[in-house]
Amino acid sequence: MPGGVNSPVRAMRSIGREHPIFAARGEGAELVDVDGNRYIDWVCSWGPLILGHAHPRVVAAVREAAERGTSYGTPTGGEVELAAEVVERFRSVDMMRMVNSGTEASMSAVRLARAATGRDMIVKFAGAYHGHVDGLLAESGSGLATQGIPASPGVTRAQAADTMVVRWNDRESVDAAVDEHAPAAILAEPVPANMGVVPPDDGFLEFLRERADTAGAMLILDEVISGFRVARGGAQEIYGVDADLTIMGKVLGGGLPAAAYGGRRELMDRVAPAGDTYQAGTLSGNPLAVAAGLATLRELEEPAYERLDALTDRLSAGLRDAAGERPVQVASVRGLVTPFFSAAPVKDFDGASATDPEAYGRFCRALLDRGIYPPASRFEAWFVSLAHDEAAIDRTVAAAAEAFDAAFA
Repeated sequence: MPGGVNSPVRAMRSIGREHPIFAARGEGAELVDVDGNRYIDWVCSWGPLILGHAHPRVVAAVREAAERGTSYGTPTGGEVELAAEVVERFRSVDMMRMVNSGTEASMSAVRLARAATGRDMIVKFAGAYHGHVDGLLAESGSGLATQGIPASPGVTRAQAADTMVVRWNDRESVDAAVDEHAPAAILAEPVPANMGVVPPDDGFLEFLRERADTAGAMLILDEVISGFRVARGGAQEIYGVDADLTIMGKVLGGGLPAAAYGGRRELMDRVAPAGDTYQAGTLSGNPLAVAAGLATLRELEEPAYERLDALTDRLSAGLRDAAGERPVQVASVRGLVTPFFSAAPVKDFDGASATDPEAYGRFCRALLDRGIYPPASRFEAWFVSLAHDEAAIDRTVAAAAEAFDAAFA
């Protein structure tokens, strides 16, 4: 396997480890590696495991589904039930189409926005990750709003050129991009968590909704991370802003590969076979993933979110106390936390990029030595699950106090 892993950040090279951790099993809030070491897990499979590892109801649902068959290539009742759950939770979603990954969902939503508007250009934000779609692997050059340039070998200039890259929380750069190129869509994570957790400024999502409307563009909100995590109806419920198209994943699959995109009926009716915009997938709506997703969503009602809120507040406050007077900023939204090694609050990708990678690496290595498993990247969120409890958080905070000493030694 390239780098010994099947997804780059797992290699742990950005925190200075020679070898990744190889998991043997997960139990609630803990990960156990192949050497028998136990860690309090703040990665939680990068977000899907909001109930923790091997939740009994999820395991039972997957087992029961597997006993009936692992894949059919034809519709099942479970797919309809899961779609109904999503539509009930997201007021902006009348219909949805299941796929297998967030990358697939992003690619498909962008294609649908282009079909609906007859336009090519997409406006996205620096530091936002929407999967490894060629046209979305674009980075910005200098300037207020810049035409994308390839962020990876293998991405052509032509593909990146249909993406305008703007700064998060910067209205002026959005205005410049929208005024220069009437876009097919403005694409955003409503709560960015791929540059660390950087919440929107007050009114910024409302501004994006207004600019999309005045430009005749679609507003696509990527809720792969925030969906079903920050609230029952995702970030759109918290901020009161409805997307034209919503991208979903992670929690939706309950730990199995599943994602979806959805929106208003008149848009989704453009998708084949109802309409002319093609998208298909052999394993889309896989019965095991659907069973895991349904079991997970049915555990996520309001009391669960109140509990998740309290756990998130305890962790973020504890990390702030542990950092003391050191140059550390702790950002959080329900279910998501990031300690930034920065003297100033982080408002965008430039701020996230200016944080101290060496200090974060020392901090992470010290946590791992103390049985705490943090994300192996300063640009990733820590994921709070309902399996974490006060004791796990207090143990993490105590280890963090020592790890901050090591980070700034």
